[in-house]
Amino acid sequence: MKKRQMAKDRRQIEKRWQDYWDEIKLFEPDLKNPKHKYYCLMMFPYPSAALHIGHMRNYILGDAFARYKITQGFNLLTPMGWDAFGLPAENAAIKNNIHPAESTAENIATMKKQLCQWGVGYAWSKEINSSFPEYYKWTQWLFLQLYKNGLAYRKKAEVNFCPSCQTVLANEQVIEGKCERCGTIIEQKYLKQWFLKITAYAPKLLNDLDLLNRWPERVKTMQRNWIGRSEGDEITFTVNSSNQKPKFVKVFTTRSDTLFGCTYLALSIKHAIITNYKLQITNYKKVEGYIKQVKARNVSKYNNPDKEKTGIEIKGIKAINPVNNEQIPIWITDYVLMEYGTGAIMAVPAHDQRDLEFAQKYNLPIKKVIQPTVNSQQSTVNSLPRTENRQAYEEEGILVNSGEYNGLNSQEAKKKISANLQKKGLAEKKVIYRLRDWLISRQRYWGSPIPIIYCPKCGTLPVSEKDLPVLLPKDTEFKPRGESPLKRNKNFLRIACPKCKGAAEREIDTMDTFIDSSWYYLRYLSPEDKNKAFDSKLANQWLPVDQYIGGVEHAILHLLYSRFITKFLYDLKLVNFQEPFLSLFTQGMVIKDGLKMSKSKGNVIYPDALIEKYGADAVRLYILFIAPPDKDVEWNSKGVEGMWRFLKKVEKITKGERGKGKGEREEKRTEKDLRRKIHQTIKKVNEDMERLHFNTAISSIMELVNQASSYKPQATSLKEKSETCSLQLEACKTILLLLAPFAPHFCEELWQNTLKNKESVFKHSRLKHNPQFIEQEIVLLIVQVNGKLRAKIETERNIEEKKLRKIILNDERLKKWLSKPIKKFISVPNRIVNIVI
Repeated sequence: MKKRQMAKDRRQIEKRWQDYWDEIKLFEPDLKNPKHKYYCLMMFPYPSAALHIGHMRNYILGDAFARYKITQGFNLLTPMGWDAFGLPAENAAIKNNIHPAESTAENIATMKKQLCQWGVGYAWSKEINSSFPEYYKWTQWLFLQLYKNGLAYRKKAEVNFCPSCQTVLANEQVIEGKCERCGTIIEQKYLKQWFLKITAYAPKLLNDLDLLNRWPERVKTMQRNWIGRSEGDEITFTVNSSNQKPKFVKVFTTRSDTLFGCTYLALSIKHAIITNYKLQITNYKKVEGYIKQVKARNVSKYNNPDKEKTGIEIKGIKAINPVNNEQIPIWITDYVLMEYGTGAIMAVPAHDQRDLEFAQKYNLPIKKVIQPTVNSQQSTVNSLPRTENRQAYEEEGILVNSGEYNGLNSQEAKKKISANLQKKGLAEKKVIYRLRDWLISRQRYWGSPIPIIYCPKCGTLPVSEKDLPVLLPKDTEFKPRGESPLKRNKNFLRIACPKCKGAAEREIDTMDTFIDSSWYYLRYLSPEDKNKAFDSKLANQWLPVDQYIGGVEHAILHLLYSRFITKFLYDLKLVNFQEPFLSLFTQGMVIKDGLKMSKSKGNVIYPDALIEKYGADAVRLYILFIAPPDKDVEWNSKGVEGMWRFLKKVEKITKGERGKGKGEREEKRTEKDLRRKIHQTIKKVNEDMERLHFNTAISSIMELVNQASSYKPQATSLKEKSETCSLQLEACKTILLLLAPFAPHFCEELWQNTLKNKESVFKHSRLKHNPQFIEQEIVLLIVQVNGKLRAKIETERNIEEKKLRKIILNDERLKKWLSKPIKKFISVPNRIVNIVI
């Protein structure tokens, strides 16, 4: 009964302070006053289910940092909204047999209630919902701007299709051949789809990563690798065919220095040469059969670099190596992709591992043309018997077997070979990117309709901006069937052409939800604006976001897309910044039973029961304490009890319940130590907070609590009693002020109701350390005689030289070294003394 009463009291206390923070508008910014502004943003969540401990870690991190910034006096903007469209919310609705609009609203209510119960504060007046017409009207407006500027287009293309989600996916949403959302192996389909030309911004997206010096290096590396810039030559290989005029195969390479080692061409199964030379290919039926066989494989195997490589030679035609005029065979293979470069590669088995494995399997020539430089320990394929060759030499070196280029190093050879081929019209300097255009069409219901109309007479037409939003109809049977459910809604589908007034149809696909999240950070500043997507003046005053916090799983998806849209808006002169997020922090995952905490894996822990038993602050503290916030952590609910005991200890100190005192001689040292510890802790915690190292900040506060709890001086005089009380109060205040961002309800309760402060603990100015009190009273001094170390002695800090001389001359260890007269006594205060005799 007592435990239940305690839990009830704790909930009442927490609710009281949550209401109080709302009442004083603790998290509401003054947007009209951007001076000393700070924009702290959490990635907004999919409202697909209740939040678990893994989510809690994310939002508690952001809340602790936001509260810290409030105590620094910043005009803080920390908003929250809901990434409400898309597969997560729609799949949850389908599972529960409820309309996505209703399901999403229910989930939002649940999640918002949870966030408030955890003491997570946001500027709720700025709340947005991407599935509301007042939001997706402007998502559609953004699409139209892209369309008008030639960056949104529709084409037929081979696309990634998830048979489980029944929709196409962007390349970025396919992880190791599987759907990033449900894990199903994807298939390839040839469909007409809408794309955004993100490739037009590839150079900017790549180069500007160097400006993001407050982003994690691993995130920038992931984006660099995904954008994938390669600089090299596009080489022309003539096709030698007796039945028609010679044609060409274009090959992109960064290693023109290895051209003499090219012993065959390897083409994608989709390469145009296969159909162009159909009549000349003598084994066309076998080639056609091989292509069907490869297409029948699942995509995960087709794109797996570790799989065994296969291929078939195209008989009847040959390619001419442009540097030596040698005829080489042409193969189609399953390890060359049409999506990168030209869909053809010059195969150099001696110097490329994939080509080597393929050449060995099909007994193709292996010709060494790069010799390792002197002192290289790596063996090359030509230095071993063919049956033992395992490793291609892929580094640069000195050219051999390369005619007039023999003896040149790779860099010199690249320049000369490229220049000579350019003179002959057989090479062209090229820069290519791995990045592909962003596929945004989705064959699902729960998304923003694409504002396009198709007319048999007038063609493809954008919806007029004055007619936005194109509303998503609620009366639609939304279960996926491989094509958009909107096709079955005739009231939505059929429309009069805005030009000729004849019968026309709307686009039935909806937009990828990553469109919604590519610009939401701008809408927070003016969520109720009916005339424009965002207020440019406010955006230019408050953005870029000062601190962005979210999962590393969005390193490519959301973060890359947001950077693209921001740069596009900059080019439209709607914003004056080119990067949306100045500083990025990616928190680690919560692991349970060795796996990422996930509802689909059945290892989810919800915080409700723990909060009921120990209170929100104990759970918050444990989440922030158990590991560095950027590292993964294995969850153990038992650890919450330890944090609850720690808070009880802080409560006792604040109420004056302390341990036993020590002897009078030790008291003065104890007071100095406590004061020193107070200021050391202030310094350490402030430094840790700036780096979001919350675990070490909490650990430092714990050390201060331990020292303060054992401090009970036996003051005698009235003056000493006054000084003692002042130091005790200083320790209590310091602990509460430093602990408040982590345990806000608990600290607010003690700050106002126990220590009788009238304002919020978060309205108190952030504590600053006094360097004078941090210095140790005792220092270790090095003593040298004629430059040689002879002793180390402890002295009081800043000791007078006269007093120091006396201590040194009377030190038994030094007397034997100081038997002769002293010529010089050189002292570096608090560090070293050198005596010259």
